[in-house]
Amino acid sequence: MTASTLDAAVRRSPVPNPSAARRRKNRRRFIGWGFLAPFLVVFVFALAAPIVYAIYLSFFQDRLVGGNVFAGFDNYVAAFQDPKFYSALGRVVLFFFVQVPIMLALSLFAALALDSARLRWPALFRITLFLPYAVPSVVAALMWGFIYGTDFGLVGNLNSFFGLSIPDPLSSNLVLAAMGNIATWAFLGYNMLIMYSALRTVPKELYEAADIDGAGAFQVIRAIKLPALRSAFVVALIFSVIGSFQLFNEPNVLRTLAPNTIATNFTPNMYAYNLSFAGQQFNYAAAIAIVMGIITMIVAYVVQTVGVRKEDR
Repeated sequence: MTASTLDAAVRRSPVPNPSAARRRKNRRRFIGWGFLAPFLVVFVFALAAPIVYAIYLSFFQDRLVGGNVFAGFDNYVAAFQDPKFYSALGRVVLFFFVQVPIMLALSLFAALALDSARLRWPALFRITLFLPYAVPSVVAALMWGFIYGTDFGLVGNLNSFFGLSIPDPLSSNLVLAAMGNIATWAFLGYNMLIMYSALRTVPKELYEAADIDGAGAFQVIRAIKLPALRSAFVVALIFSVIGSFQLFNEPNVLRTLAPNTIATNFTPNMYAYNLSFAGQQFNYAAAIAIVMGIITMIVAYVVQTVGVRKEDR
């Protein structure tokens, strides 16, 4: 190719147009924002806006003289000096430390049993454990409330028919355990599926190598399955932290059956709800809700950080 021919080919080749390239880039950007728009609308109006409004309300107080006035951090100071709030917080902390380990241990056992391939009708076993999660929490609390009833429920019928004296599950000493039973029944299958899904990702080569080495079932569980479950276990634990600290439906529904046992401040969320809708103390209720949200975030972050560090070791 001669120099003149090369120059002609260069002159005929298309010259990049910066404005056209910029328009294509902007078009792709707008397409991406278009896909994100539905989520962003829901996020702003269903999550971000209520949180911002609750924070705004928490900095005001409704006083007899002056009406709704700016109070700074007075509501937060009052929350940290409120014995009712501390007693409610203590109940959910106790609920978390007792109910969550039992539920996760049972979920782990069920996931290992399902993964062992030694169960008959594993599909029936899986769906039976997962079905309670599909029951709305309010319906589950009502159902178990009627089971717990000593005058009209299953407990009362067993006592009268067999001449037993089963303790009242809704008494002050047992009501928190009764709620833990409801939560365990509802979420055991959900956590089982999280752990079972993690077990299904374990490469089969590891099991084959363990079989060649002569490892037993418990050695396989300890050396292969439990390490593979660590991330899934952390996820289930974080969800359990959020659920425990947000305990509301069970005590709120069971309160109609045991009003002398379950007070309006039985849990922090229940306390904030009754302050707002029964006591018309919207500002203080917003402060209680914000404090509980921050505490829940801190505990969940600590759990995640500890779990990630152990996983990296």
